[in-house]
Amino acid sequence: MRTAIVGIGWSGFRPSVPELSFTEMMYEAAVRAYEDAGVDARRDVDVFVSCQEDFWEGIAINDEFAPDPVGGVMRPTVTVAGDGLQCVGQAYMMIRSGLAELVAVEAHGKPSDVKTLQEIYELALDPQLRALKPGNPFFLAGLDAVAYMRRSGARREHFALVAVKNRRRGLRNPRASHAASIELKAVLNARPAIYPLTRHEIAGFTDAAISVVMASEQKARELRSEPIWLEGIWWSTEVGSGSVEWHEWGSMPSARLAAKEAYRQAGLKDPRRQTDFAEVEDRFSFMELLFLEELGMAPEGAHKLLESGYFDAEGSYPVNPSGGSLSLGTSFEATGLMRLLEAVLQLRGEAGGVQLRGAERAVVASWRGVPSYTSAVAVLGR
Repeated sequence: MRTAIVGIGWSGFRPSVPELSFTEMMYEAAVRAYEDAGVDARRDVDVFVSCQEDFWEGIAINDEFAPDPVGGVMRPTVTVAGDGLQCVGQAYMMIRSGLAELVAVEAHGKPSDVKTLQEIYELALDPQLRALKPGNPFFLAGLDAVAYMRRSGARREHFALVAVKNRRRGLRNPRASHAASIELKAVLNARPAIYPLTRHEIAGFTDAAISVVMASEQKARELRSEPIWLEGIWWSTEVGSGSVEWHEWGSMPSARLAAKEAYRQAGLKDPRRQTDFAEVEDRFSFMELLFLEELGMAPEGAHKLLESGYFDAEGSYPVNPSGGSLSLGTSFEATGLMRLLEAVLQLRGEAGGVQLRGAERAVVASWRGVPSYTSAVAVLGR
């Protein structure tokens, strides 16, 4: 029995959405997803799943706010403290096990509501690191970037190339509020924000909510003539505290393991040749290259393929044709669903200015961000 995505909706996709609360954004995204799927949430949806985290909301027991906006009042509603792709994994298991036929998944983030964002990130650090008062909690990404350069042979210029590629591509995407026409020289000449990365190579924050309706094979065929099939999905977290004691600097073992299992489910032996494009982690420019290698897309070195234009939208294997997080931004736990949204629209032929030709299969990969080391990978097909 297969599992499919039959509806998707979104709200926001701006650095600040002051006219809507996070619950109103959830509602708007959910209504659009249900309309897209052609279902009545109160009558048809069996289970509602929300990926959210009290840490970001500033509200204790924040899952109390989950049912109302998505139509789940007095209905089975599950909340997960994790990236949106992990919620998709939960829904996948519910459907494959026969527990439900139709599951609604949502994730949201409203960074503009957080007045002390840096302090929140600092609080998330390992207590030993927090005591050092590092000044910028993202310094962990800088350490990974330097370690990745030493391990892979990639240079500072390769990270800048990713930023130029993705931010320029985002100019074609109406949801990409951080897109920009930038030159390689401007990226390289800017002062480092987190050594060795400049501000152009670090994604900004975006207010967004995304809802997805998932269905069993039988239900999917009733609702859509051409649903998008979820062929495989997996997620993984590094052991130990992750950030210091056990992390493999310059690598991402969680992405490697998640990809291996997602590919096994989907029956992929050579993901780069058996899929048409990828939407992968790039909230820090070097992460795109690191993830491509951990996903098995570039055994010869991602930076070498990047130089040749292989990963450009017009290249042999487009990576982040949406503009990625460097153009779309990051939205806390909704970031994984932002990538999923862009992949679904591509596969449906509804991606507008960033549409690729003949896209049939995609890999979507997301990371939960500093200071965590949790990754999720999904394989989608028409």
